[in-house]
Amino acid sequence: MLRKKLILTLTLCAAMPSALLQADDGLKEGTPDVKHAGPLAFAPHGVLLVGDTLSAAIYAIDTGDDKAAAGEKTVNIEGVNQKIAAMMGSEAADTVINDMAVNPLSGNLYLSISRGRGPDAAPVIFKADSKGALTELSLKKVKFSKAAIANAPASKEGQRNPRMSAITDMQYKDGKVVVAGLSNEEFASKLRVLKYPFDGSGQATSVEMYHGAHGKVETASPVRTFTTYEDTVLAAYTCTPLVSIPVDELKDGSKAKGKTIAELGNRNQPLDMIVYKKANQDYLLMANSARGVMKLKLSKGDIDATKAIDSQIESTAGLPFETLKDLKDVIQLDRLSDNQAVLLVNTAGRQDVRTIDLP
Repeated sequence: MLRKKLILTLTLCAAMPSALLQADDGLKEGTPDVKHAGPLAFAPHGVLLVGDTLSAAIYAIDTGDDKAAAGEKTVNIEGVNQKIAAMMGSEAADTVINDMAVNPLSGNLYLSISRGRGPDAAPVIFKADSKGALTELSLKKVKFSKAAIANAPASKEGQRNPRMSAITDMQYKDGKVVVAGLSNEEFASKLRVLKYPFDGSGQATSVEMYHGAHGKVETASPVRTFTTYEDTVLAAYTCTPLVSIPVDELKDGSKAKGKTIAELGNRNQPLDMIVYKKANQDYLLMANSARGVMKLKLSKGDIDATKAIDSQIESTAGLPFETLKDLKDVIQLDRLSDNQAVLLVNTAGRQDVRTIDLP
């Protein structure tokens, strides 16, 4: 009899939609007070992570988009910023796309938007499906949770508001959310690791690295974009050092010294990066503001064997890379599948979403 009850219980659980199995995500119904929709990432069960730089907080929001995609999907939208602006009744020039992320369950694309410019800009999130259909994600009466970012820099007026770098990038990894950004401390550059589901626990590590183009150790420059690769954080900074930081060195209240494994050229800001595998070889793909899309071969052995850059250099050094000349004006990218990536591209005064085969 006990065995029959156990089988029945397991059968019922297997039949339940995943939305009913999210109690462990710690989400409660309400309306999140998001002030700025910045960096995006996905946690399990279609839960969208939204970095709110003005509030110095990360919101975990249940999108309800938890059905697995059937086969490979593509997302192609010409003039996505213009279409979103028209749907909101605003001008394309005042519609800023801050980030985009692919829901790995459904293959749908999510875009964080600022409607307007400056501190009064309204935060909006849009979803795009494989047919190019755009819908706004309502933030009213949704299931959500919130994690505050401690010791965030104070907000100041002007174009270089340090508060906007409180959260520069983030990624969910194995029950944790890794967050890059600045603090108000002397060693301002931080990598934070928050336990997920959010329960108030986490750790914050100050990060320093040697910047070959500047010829000095830096502790106040934020990581602009990063990804995790095996047991390492690969972090890119402005002007453009690529730094490896072992995950096991990220301990609360400690200082970690990153290893600069490449200098990819100054007068440039890294925008986004992904890691993927093709023909049994790992690659890093990174979009940049002034130096195009770079492709680097990756292996843990190469990272470990690369001599740390610890003296000033004139141009580039470290891990070799190639610039993909057929990919221009890419400002965001994410993996869509094992074989495809989705790009956000500046094109003749508009922004397009394009799906490409991974190079």
